[in-house]
Amino acid sequence: MAGGNNVARMSPRQRMINLMYIVLTAMLALNVSSDVLNGFSQVQEGIQRTNLNMTARNDVQFRVLEEIYARNPEKAGEWYARGKALRERSASLYNQIETLKVAIAKAADGPEGDYSNIINNDDLEAASVTMLNPATNRGTKLRTDVDAYRDYLTTLVSDSAKRVAVAEILSTKVAAPKGAVGSVSWEQKMFENMPAIAAVTMLTKLQNDIRQAESEVLSNLITNVDIGDVRVNKMAAYVIPNSNMVMRGGKYSANIVLAAIDTTSRPAIYINGARLSNPDGLYEFVPGGIGSHDYSGYIEVPRGDGSISKYPFTSSYTVIEPMATISPTMMNVLYAGIDNPISISVPGVPMNAVQASISSGSLARNGDLWVARVSNVGSEAVISVTAQLDGRSMNVGSMTFRVRKLPDPTVYLPVRDGSGNVTHYKGAPKRISKAALMSADGLGAAIDDDILNVNYTVVSFKTVFYDQMGNAIPEVSDGSRFSARQKEQFKRLKPGRSFFISDVKAKGPDGITRDISPMEVALN
Repeated sequence: MAGGNNVARMSPRQRMINLMYIVLTAMLALNVSSDVLNGFSQVQEGIQRTNLNMTARNDVQFRVLEEIYARNPEKAGEWYARGKALRERSASLYNQIETLKVAIAKAADGPEGDYSNIINNDDLEAASVTMLNPATNRGTKLRTDVDAYRDYLTTLVSDSAKRVAVAEILSTKVAAPKGAVGSVSWEQKMFENMPAIAAVTMLTKLQNDIRQAESEVLSNLITNVDIGDVRVNKMAAYVIPNSNMVMRGGKYSANIVLAAIDTTSRPAIYINGARLSNPDGLYEFVPGGIGSHDYSGYIEVPRGDGSISKYPFTSSYTVIEPMATISPTMMNVLYAGIDNPISISVPGVPMNAVQASISSGSLARNGDLWVARVSNVGSEAVISVTAQLDGRSMNVGSMTFRVRKLPDPTVYLPVRDGSGNVTHYKGAPKRISKAALMSADGLGAAIDDDILNVNYTVVSFKTVFYDQMGNAIPEVSDGSRFSARQKEQFKRLKPGRSFFISDVKAKGPDGITRDISPMEVALN
């Protein structure tokens, strides 16, 4: 039995039945006489009558929801559909419990058993055999279905306090009896060694809980039909433009509405002395001159006594020249041979209505950005932008870019730090360990200044070592990798010594092979 506000909402009869149920259950635990079992029959009959009353009440509530839906299907459609589904699911679980009551009565009295008049009401086997049989697991299935039904109901209740109350009504949580070893399931507590009449009574009480929870949810659904309505104590006129900024040649659109308007009685809207012909209050036209423009009007609303109320309004709009915003995300140039991200937007125009082209190379959309690829170093590329405005394509701007060759990269040794992460060692004055040097397979080159991030392919390079006499010992690489002779020289290096990497040639994505500045490698 749920507490709190649920008890306050119960009728005196329901409170009495619940109290009798608790007292009789406690007396049963004390192994009182068979007269107490007969008392369960009286409680069973009382709860059954209450169930009939609750069922009738829920029928009335659902009819109210049906009537609201019949009057306004659009407004109440969602809540009516939920209420109908609730009724079907509640009836299914209620009837399932009814079937279990019949099964317990037949297990106690035979095929002709009637749960409303159980002869062997003290039978301690009937409930256990029916509900706890591992072959059928009816008790476990009932608990699972009650849990699922409870969780379903809580999704239909918007009020948090009511949601908790509904969850408590159908809670299947049980506390282990004192002295018991391990946990006790809900179905064990309900049906293990329970007299047949007591088990039937508790199932009837569960049906009562279902009807009570269903009533709470139906009441909440009826309330929700109007919960989205806006309650106001003041009426005012509003102008809602799609945009206050309009391009010359574009269209200005605005909705002029009265708050809390009754859709069955449309107000009359007047703008600059002329009545608006659109019944939905949509005001649109093609403005002329550039600059800011004002307009005003009023809304006429008929009152119940036949008089007319006027609600004035004013608004303004600005007409601007067509324009586009074009900006490279890296620098004010385009680099040959790589993808150049370009941001292109037109104020007030969605991205899917904007198109762009380039005079030299290619330009393609990539999500919210554009990617330009050019190849003719030293030339210029013009990006032109068009936009779909009111069904026609308009040229909204262009921008000229200079095409430049990619800068030279910086060479580096890919070495691992103390954490095992690969880092780029770019030479003295920083120093690296001999172990880090030995772990490097070759040389890399890249522009990684966080403005341009471009990788190059090292074609060849030399290493220059100096012996104790100061003689230079050059060694040639194996492409971008260290040759075996270079690695042999690394092994001979002593701590604190250094060598040079020179004659580096690297090829960029633009296809140009260039000479890169040398690098000094210093050991710890």
